[in-house]
Amino acid sequence: MTRELRGAVLGLGGIAVQSHLPAFERLAREEGRLRIVAAVDPRQAGNALAGVPVVGSPEELSRLGPIDFIDVCTPTSSHVDLVLWGLRQGYHVLCEKPVALTVQEARAVTSAARAAGRVLMPCHQHRYNPAWLRLRRWLEEGVIGRWHLAEFDVHRPAADAGATGTAIPWRGVAAESRGGVLLDHGTHLLYLLADVAGRPVAVQGWTGRLRHAGYDVEDTAELIIDFGDRMARLFLTWAGAARENRIRFVGDQGQVEWRGGTLRLENGAGTQSLDFTAQLDKRSYTGWFVELFRDFGRAVDAADGAGLLQDVRQVAEVLSLGYRSAREGRRLPFEPQA
Repeated sequence: MTRELRGAVLGLGGIAVQSHLPAFERLAREEGRLRIVAAVDPRQAGNALAGVPVVGSPEELSRLGPIDFIDVCTPTSSHVDLVLWGLRQGYHVLCEKPVALTVQEARAVTSAARAAGRVLMPCHQHRYNPAWLRLRRWLEEGVIGRWHLAEFDVHRPAADAGATGTAIPWRGVAAESRGGVLLDHGTHLLYLLADVAGRPVAVQGWTGRLRHAGYDVEDTAELIIDFGDRMARLFLTWAGAARENRIRFVGDQGQVEWRGGTLRLENGAGTQSLDFTAQLDKRSYTGWFVELFRDFGRAVDAADGAGLLQDVRQVAEVLSLGYRSAREGRRLPFEPQA
């Protein structure tokens, strides 16, 4: 039988309060499986959140009873250090995206997870997005034949302000975010694309700051990812007029387009449209995290996190190559590191 896993959330920003904690509360209520018993945030130390004590530093967790896992919800700049610290303590680790930004960082955290015999899972929650699940199923069923072109467009007028309410959001500050729109939104698209396309052959990238002079990271980016016999284009901007999302896969027998809340299939059998507006509302994100956390619990039970470590490595490899390509202004071959 599986046992209850006791965890601590590190960082009480928007993603933790709005999505992670509600998902854990639901799982604890319905299954008694994963339970958050502590939180770490120096801004709220000494308080309690939903009955959970909040301490000021990770080192203070040891006085709050046994901990099985930590859930890292801090800005990107702290991810690698906190993941390595948690693994050294013998904790399993959940970590917000991206866990690592370079090949060297990915190698360090994956080696540490293996050495500790612990599960390290990136929070790639968009895999559980119901519209994406249907789109992926259509691709796997071959309803548009063999797809050869994928296009991803994400427009926002600015970076997400987060919970701090500062004039420049932490996502626009390199010391905290380590990158801009390519890292923030692009990470999600890269792991989704990897699920249906595999490993790239080459990457060409461009980054720039078009609108937000106060940011010291890019507010716009484009990646062209070559898979040999198919390609994907990713365009991401915080300089858009309004919020807009669009994904399109083109095959030799039709196409699938996901625009806003509507998923539309066109092939020889006709046209089919599905409305996912309700399921894609931000209030529904908790359900995606519930499924992700369930999979985390299963991985801990099975002591099998090999596929999760590959996930961390592949995202880091493509991100780092994309940024390097943008700096050097040239197409770069994809050479996976051992």
